[in-house]
Amino acid sequence: MTSGCGHHMIPPSLLQRVGNRSIMLAWVVLSVLAAVSAKEFPIHQPLTQEIIDYVNSIDTTWKAGWNFQGATVSYVKGLCGVIRDPNNHKLPLKLHELNAQDIPDTFDSRTQWANCPTIKEVRDQGSCGSCWAEAAAEAMSDRTCVASNGKVQVHLSSENLMACCETCGMGCHGGFPEAAWEYWKQDGLVTGGPYGSMQGCQPYEIAPCEHHINGSRPACGKIEPTPRCKKTCESGYNVTFNKDKHYAKSAYSVSSKVQQIQMEIMTNGPVEAAFTVYADFPHYKSGVYQHESGAELGGHAVKMIGWGMEGSTPYWLIANSWNSDWGDMGFFKILRGQDECGIERDIVAGEPRMD
Repeated sequence: MTSGCGHHMIPPSLLQRVGNRSIMLAWVVLSVLAAVSAKEFPIHQPLTQEIIDYVNSIDTTWKAGWNFQGATVSYVKGLCGVIRDPNNHKLPLKLHELNAQDIPDTFDSRTQWANCPTIKEVRDQGSCGSCWAEAAAEAMSDRTCVASNGKVQVHLSSENLMACCETCGMGCHGGFPEAAWEYWKQDGLVTGGPYGSMQGCQPYEIAPCEHHINGSRPACGKIEPTPRCKKTCESGYNVTFNKDKHYAKSAYSVSSKVQQIQMEIMTNGPVEAAFTVYADFPHYKSGVYQHESGAELGGHAVKMIGWGMEGSTPYWLIANSWNSDWGDMGFFKILRGQDECGIERDIVAGEPRMD
Protein backbone atom coordinates (compact mmCIF):
# COMPACT_ATOMS: atom_id res chain seq x y z
CA MET A 1 0.00 0.00 0.00
CA THR A 2 1.25 3.46 -0.76
CA SER A 3 1.08 6.72 1.10
CA GLY A 4 0.58 10.15 -0.41
CA CYS A 5 4.29 10.32 -1.00
CA GLY A 6 5.48 7.59 -3.27
CA HIS A 7 5.82 4.09 -1.86
CA HIS A 8 6.12 4.41 1.93
CA MET A 9 4.73 1.46 3.87
CA ILE A 10 2.38 2.35 6.74
CA PRO A 11 3.95 0.82 9.90
CA PRO A 12 1.99 -1.45 12.28
CA SER A 13 1.79 1.25 14.97
CA LEU A 14 -0.02 3.57 12.59
CA LEU A 15 -2.25 0.76 11.35
CA GLN A 16 -3.32 0.22 14.96
CA ARG A 17 -3.93 3.93 15.36
CA VAL A 18 -6.37 4.25 12.48
CA GLY A 19 -7.29 0.71 11.47
CA ASN A 20 -6.64 -1.17 8.23
CA ARG A 21 -10.20 -0.72 7.02
CA SER A 22 -10.15 3.03 7.62
CA ILE A 23 -6.90 3.41 5.69
CA MET A 24 -8.12 1.38 2.74
CA LEU A 25 -11.44 3.24 2.55
CA ALA A 26 -9.76 6.64 2.88
CA TRP A 27 -7.30 5.95 0.12
CA VAL A 28 -9.96 4.56 -2.21
CA VAL A 29 -12.04 7.72 -1.70
CA LEU A 30 -9.03 10.00 -2.15
CA SER A 31 -7.99 8.19 -5.32
CA VAL A 32 -11.48 8.41 -6.81
CA LEU A 33 -11.79 12.11 -5.96
CA ALA A 34 -8.38 12.81 -7.46
CA ALA A 35 -9.28 10.98 -10.66
CA VAL A 36 -12.60 12.83 -10.97
CA SER A 37 -11.16 16.29 -10.31
CA ALA A 38 -7.88 16.00 -12.21
CA LYS A 39 -7.39 18.13 -15.28
CA GLU A 40 -5.78 16.62 -18.33
CA PHE A 41 -2.03 17.26 -18.47
CA PRO A 42 0.60 15.82 -20.77
CA ILE A 43 2.46 13.04 -19.01
CA HIS A 44 6.13 13.67 -19.68
CA GLN A 45 8.51 11.62 -17.57
CA PRO A 46 10.24 13.28 -14.59
CA LEU A 47 13.97 14.02 -14.61
CA THR A 48 14.12 14.14 -18.42
CA GLN A 49 15.08 16.79 -20.95
CA GLU A 50 11.69 16.20 -22.55
CA ILE A 51 9.74 17.65 -19.63
CA ILE A 52 12.10 20.65 -19.36
CA ASP A 53 11.77 21.38 -23.07
CA TYR A 54 7.99 21.08 -22.91
CA VAL A 55 7.59 23.55 -20.02
CA ASN A 56 9.93 26.04 -21.66
CA SER A 57 8.12 25.76 -25.00
CA ILE A 58 4.64 26.66 -23.79
CA ASP A 59 3.14 29.95 -22.71
CA THR A 60 3.37 29.52 -18.95
CA THR A 61 4.51 31.56 -15.96
CA TRP A 62 7.74 29.73 -15.05
CA LYS A 63 10.95 28.26 -16.43
CA ALA A 64 12.34 24.76 -16.01
CA GLY A 65 15.88 23.43 -15.96
CA TRP A 66 18.04 20.64 -14.62
CA ASN A 67 18.14 19.87 -10.89
CA PHE A 68 19.04 16.66 -9.05
CA GLN A 69 22.35 15.39 -10.37
CA GLY A 70 22.14 11.65 -11.00
CA ALA A 71 19.02 11.20 -8.88
CA THR A 72 16.34 8.59 -9.55
CA VAL A 73 12.62 9.21 -9.64
CA SER A 74 12.14 6.99 -6.59
CA TYR A 75 14.66 9.14 -4.70
CA VAL A 76 12.78 12.36 -5.50
CA LYS A 77 9.55 10.68 -4.44
CA GLY A 78 11.26 9.81 -1.18
CA LEU A 79 11.98 13.47 -0.47
CA CYS A 80 8.25 14.20 -0.57
CA GLY A 81 7.51 13.26 3.00
CA VAL A 82 3.89 14.23 3.60
CA ILE A 83 1.61 11.32 4.43
CA ARG A 84 -2.09 12.04 4.21
CA ASP A 85 -3.79 11.16 7.48
CA PRO A 86 -6.31 8.41 6.55
CA ASN A 87 -8.73 9.75 9.17
CA ASN A 88 -8.27 13.29 7.79
CA HIS A 89 -7.44 14.57 11.28
CA LYS A 90 -7.50 18.37 11.36
CA LEU A 91 -6.25 20.79 13.96
CA PRO A 92 -8.77 23.35 15.29
CA LEU A 93 -9.48 26.03 12.70
CA LYS A 94 -8.34 29.55 13.53
CA LEU A 95 -10.10 32.45 11.80
CA HIS A 96 -9.09 36.11 11.61
CA GLU A 97 -11.37 39.11 11.39
CA LEU A 98 -10.80 40.36 7.88
CA ASN A 99 -10.32 43.83 6.55
CA ALA A 100 -9.12 43.59 2.96
CA GLN A 101 -7.67 47.10 3.18
CA ASP A 102 -5.18 45.83 5.77
CA ILE A 103 -3.67 43.28 3.38
CA PRO A 104 -0.87 44.63 1.16
CA ASP A 105 -0.33 43.57 -2.44
CA THR A 106 3.08 42.15 -1.52
CA PHE A 107 4.46 40.79 1.72
CA ASP A 108 7.80 39.15 2.55
CA SER A 109 8.45 37.90 6.08
CA ARG A 110 12.19 38.21 5.48
CA THR A 111 11.94 41.99 5.28
CA GLN A 112 8.97 42.43 7.64
CA TRP A 113 10.95 40.78 10.45
CA ALA A 114 14.50 41.52 9.35
CA ASN A 115 15.71 40.97 12.92
CA CYS A 116 14.70 37.28 12.70
CA PRO A 117 17.47 35.61 10.67
CA THR A 118 15.92 32.13 10.60
CA ILE A 119 13.23 33.39 8.19
CA LYS A 120 15.87 33.92 5.50
CA GLU A 121 17.39 30.46 5.88
CA VAL A 122 16.96 27.55 3.47
CA ARG A 123 17.43 24.20 5.16
CA ASP A 124 18.51 20.92 3.55
CA GLN A 125 16.61 17.79 4.49
CA GLY A 126 19.38 15.73 2.87
CA SER A 127 18.48 12.21 1.76
CA CYS A 128 15.50 12.01 4.08
CA GLY A 129 11.76 12.51 3.63
CA SER A 130 11.65 14.86 6.61
CA CYS A 131 10.12 17.87 4.83
CA TRP A 132 7.13 17.66 7.21
CA ALA A 133 9.50 18.17 10.17
CA GLU A 134 11.85 20.65 8.47
CA ALA A 135 9.07 23.01 7.37
CA ALA A 136 7.46 22.77 10.81
CA ALA A 137 10.66 23.44 12.76
CA GLU A 138 11.56 26.33 10.44
CA ALA A 139 8.19 28.05 10.89
CA MET A 140 8.23 27.36 14.64
CA SER A 141 11.67 28.96 14.93
CA ASP A 142 10.53 31.99 12.93
CA ARG A 143 7.36 32.39 14.99
CA THR A 144 9.27 32.23 18.26
CA CYS A 145 11.41 35.13 17.07
CA VAL A 146 8.42 37.09 15.76
CA ALA A 147 6.44 36.65 19.00
CA SER A 148 9.42 37.84 21.07
CA ASN A 149 10.06 40.89 18.86
CA GLY A 150 13.44 39.44 17.94
CA LYS A 151 14.59 38.77 21.50
CA VAL A 152 14.39 34.95 21.32
CA GLN A 153 16.35 33.68 18.32
CA VAL A 154 16.57 29.90 18.22
CA HIS A 155 16.75 27.04 15.76
CA LEU A 156 14.15 24.56 16.96
CA SER A 157 15.33 21.06 16.21
CA SER A 158 13.84 19.25 13.23
CA GLU A 159 16.05 16.34 14.33
CA ASN A 160 14.28 16.13 17.69
CA LEU A 161 10.87 16.37 15.98
CA MET A 162 11.62 13.85 13.25
CA ALA A 163 13.25 11.26 15.51
CA CYS A 164 11.09 11.46 18.64
CA CYS A 165 7.51 12.21 17.57
CA GLU A 166 5.99 8.73 17.41
CA THR A 167 2.53 10.01 16.48
CA CYS A 168 3.96 12.07 13.59
CA GLY A 169 4.57 9.15 11.21
CA MET A 170 7.79 7.53 10.07
CA GLY A 171 10.57 10.09 10.34
CA CYS A 172 12.69 9.99 7.17
CA HIS A 173 9.93 8.03 5.45
CA GLY A 174 7.21 10.62 5.88
CA GLY A 175 4.99 12.22 8.48
CA PHE A 176 1.90 14.27 9.31
CA PRO A 177 2.43 18.06 9.50
CA GLU A 178 -0.56 18.48 11.84
CA ALA A 179 0.95 16.06 14.35
CA ALA A 180 4.24 17.99 14.31
CA TRP A 181 2.52 21.11 15.65
CA GLU A 182 0.61 19.11 18.25
CA TYR A 183 3.91 17.60 19.37
CA TRP A 184 5.46 21.07 19.82
CA LYS A 185 2.54 22.01 22.09
CA GLN A 186 2.40 18.78 24.10
CA ASP A 187 6.02 17.58 24.30
CA GLY A 188 8.07 20.62 23.33
CA LEU A 189 11.15 20.79 21.13
CA VAL A 190 14.79 21.36 21.99
CA THR A 191 17.05 23.55 19.90
CA GLY A 192 19.23 22.33 17.04
CA GLY A 193 20.73 23.97 13.98
CA PRO A 194 21.57 22.58 10.54
CA TYR A 195 23.95 19.66 9.93
CA GLY A 196 27.47 20.38 11.17
CA SER A 197 26.49 23.69 12.76
CA MET A 198 27.20 22.60 16.36
CA GLN A 199 24.26 24.85 17.26
CA GLY A 200 21.84 23.92 20.01
CA CYS A 201 21.00 20.68 21.78
CA GLN A 202 20.33 18.43 18.77
CA PRO A 203 21.57 19.66 15.36
CA TYR A 204 20.35 17.85 12.23
CA GLU A 205 22.23 14.58 11.75
CA ILE A 206 21.72 13.91 8.04
CA ALA A 207 24.28 15.53 5.74
CA PRO A 208 23.28 17.90 2.93
CA CYS A 209 23.42 16.54 -0.60
CA GLU A 210 23.21 18.02 -4.09
CA HIS A 211 19.70 18.88 -5.24
CA HIS A 212 21.09 20.95 -8.11
CA ILE A 213 23.10 19.66 -11.06
CA ASN A 214 26.00 22.12 -10.84
CA GLY A 215 26.38 22.35 -7.07
CA SER A 216 29.35 21.54 -4.88
CA ARG A 217 27.75 19.18 -2.35
CA PRO A 218 28.06 15.38 -2.47
CA ALA A 219 25.62 13.59 -4.76
CA CYS A 220 22.35 12.49 -3.18
CA GLY A 221 22.00 8.77 -2.61
CA LYS A 222 19.18 6.68 -1.19
CA ILE A 223 16.80 7.80 1.55
CA GLU A 224 18.51 7.42 4.92
CA PRO A 225 17.06 5.59 7.93
CA THR A 226 15.47 7.77 10.61
CA PRO A 227 17.95 8.76 13.34
CA ARG A 228 17.40 7.28 16.79
CA CYS A 229 15.43 9.37 19.28
CA LYS A 230 17.72 10.71 21.99
CA LYS A 231 16.70 12.47 25.21
CA THR A 232 20.10 14.10 25.72
CA CYS A 233 21.91 17.07 24.21
CA GLU A 234 25.19 16.94 22.32
CA SER A 235 28.27 16.85 24.53
CA GLY A 236 29.55 20.35 25.16
CA TYR A 237 26.08 21.92 25.12
CA ASN A 238 25.61 23.39 28.58
CA VAL A 239 21.82 23.17 28.97
CA THR A 240 19.98 19.97 29.91
CA PHE A 241 17.59 18.36 27.45
CA ASN A 242 14.44 19.17 29.45
CA LYS A 243 15.46 22.74 30.24
CA ASP A 244 16.25 23.39 26.58
CA LYS A 245 12.69 22.66 25.45
CA HIS A 246 10.44 25.28 23.86
CA TYR A 247 6.68 24.82 23.67
CA ALA A 248 3.67 26.10 21.75
CA LYS A 249 0.60 27.51 23.48
CA SER A 250 -1.57 26.61 20.48
CA ALA A 251 -1.59 24.49 17.33
CA TYR A 252 -4.18 25.08 14.63
CA SER A 253 -5.11 24.83 10.97
CA VAL A 254 -5.54 27.89 8.77
CA SER A 255 -8.51 28.45 6.48
CA SER A 256 -7.91 27.78 2.78
CA LYS A 257 -9.23 31.26 1.94
CA VAL A 258 -6.43 33.44 0.57
CA GLN A 259 -7.07 36.43 2.84
CA GLN A 260 -7.15 34.21 5.94
CA ILE A 261 -3.75 32.77 5.03
CA GLN A 262 -2.40 36.26 4.40
CA MET A 263 -3.68 37.58 7.75
CA GLU A 264 -2.15 34.62 9.58
CA ILE A 265 1.28 35.17 8.03
CA MET A 266 1.14 38.95 8.55
CA THR A 267 0.10 38.54 12.17
CA ASN A 268 2.17 35.62 13.43
CA GLY A 269 4.83 34.76 10.84
CA PRO A 270 5.47 31.98 8.30
CA VAL A 271 3.24 28.89 8.15
CA GLU A 272 3.70 25.27 7.07
CA ALA A 273 1.95 24.29 3.84
CA ALA A 274 1.60 20.89 2.17
CA PHE A 275 1.01 20.38 -1.55
CA THR A 276 1.17 17.76 -4.28
CA VAL A 277 4.44 17.52 -6.19
CA TYR A 278 4.09 16.65 -9.88
CA ALA A 279 6.87 15.54 -12.21
CA ASP A 280 7.57 19.04 -13.50
CA PHE A 281 8.08 20.70 -10.08
CA PRO A 282 11.59 19.33 -9.33
CA HIS A 283 12.75 21.18 -12.47
CA TYR A 284 11.60 24.61 -11.22
CA LYS A 285 14.07 27.44 -11.82
CA SER A 286 12.21 30.75 -11.82
CA GLY A 287 8.84 32.40 -12.22
CA VAL A 288 5.48 31.39 -10.74
CA TYR A 289 5.09 27.62 -10.71
CA GLN A 290 1.90 25.93 -11.85
CA HIS A 291 1.50 22.30 -12.85
CA GLU A 292 1.94 21.86 -16.60
CA SER A 293 3.10 18.27 -17.15
CA GLY A 294 3.69 14.95 -15.48
CA ALA A 295 2.10 12.65 -12.96
CA GLU A 296 1.98 12.97 -9.18
CA LEU A 297 5.21 12.14 -7.30
CA GLY A 298 4.02 12.68 -3.73
CA GLY A 299 3.11 15.13 -1.00
CA HIS A 300 5.62 17.75 0.15
CA ALA A 301 5.74 20.24 3.04
CA VAL A 302 7.26 23.71 2.75
CA LYS A 303 7.37 27.05 4.59
CA MET A 304 5.15 29.81 3.19
CA ILE A 305 6.60 33.24 3.96
CA GLY A 306 4.71 35.77 1.83
CA TRP A 307 3.04 36.69 -1.44
CA GLY A 308 3.13 39.10 -4.34
CA MET A 309 2.56 39.62 -8.05
CA GLU A 310 4.86 38.76 -10.95
CA GLY A 311 3.43 40.74 -13.86
CA SER A 312 -0.27 39.92 -13.69
CA THR A 313 0.26 36.57 -11.92
CA PRO A 314 -0.42 36.35 -8.16
CA TYR A 315 1.91 34.06 -6.19
CA TRP A 316 2.81 32.66 -2.79
CA LEU A 317 6.47 32.99 -1.77
CA ILE A 318 7.84 29.78 -0.33
CA ALA A 319 11.05 28.35 1.16
CA ASN A 320 11.85 24.77 0.14
CA SER A 321 14.20 22.43 2.06
CA TRP A 322 16.34 21.17 -0.84
CA ASN A 323 19.22 23.59 -0.09
CA SER A 324 19.97 26.99 -1.59
CA ASP A 325 21.22 25.59 -4.93
CA TRP A 326 17.76 24.33 -5.87
CA GLY A 327 15.23 26.58 -7.65
CA ASP A 328 15.51 30.32 -6.99
CA MET A 329 18.24 30.21 -4.30
CA GLY A 330 16.19 27.60 -2.45
CA PHE A 331 12.89 29.50 -2.74
CA PHE A 332 10.04 29.27 -5.23
CA LYS A 333 6.80 31.02 -6.16
CA ILE A 334 3.57 29.16 -6.78
CA LEU A 335 0.27 30.38 -8.23
CA ARG A 336 -1.92 32.02 -5.57
CA GLY A 337 -5.71 31.96 -5.34
CA GLN A 338 -6.53 28.75 -7.22
CA ASP A 339 -5.37 26.17 -4.68
CA GLU A 340 -2.63 25.18 -7.13
CA CYS A 341 -1.54 21.59 -6.36
CA GLY A 342 -3.47 21.90 -3.08
CA ILE A 343 -1.15 24.62 -1.71
CA GLU A 344 -3.96 26.46 0.10
CA ARG A 345 -5.92 23.60 1.61
CA ASP A 346 -3.48 22.08 4.16
CA ILE A 347 -1.89 24.94 6.10
CA VAL A 348 -0.98 24.52 9.75
CA ALA A 349 0.61 26.75 12.35
CA GLY A 350 0.70 27.57 16.05
CA GLU A 351 1.78 30.22 18.52
CA PRO A 352 4.80 29.82 20.80
CA ARG A 353 4.56 29.83 24.57
CA MET A 354 6.70 32.76 25.70
CA ASP A 355 6.89 32.18 29.47
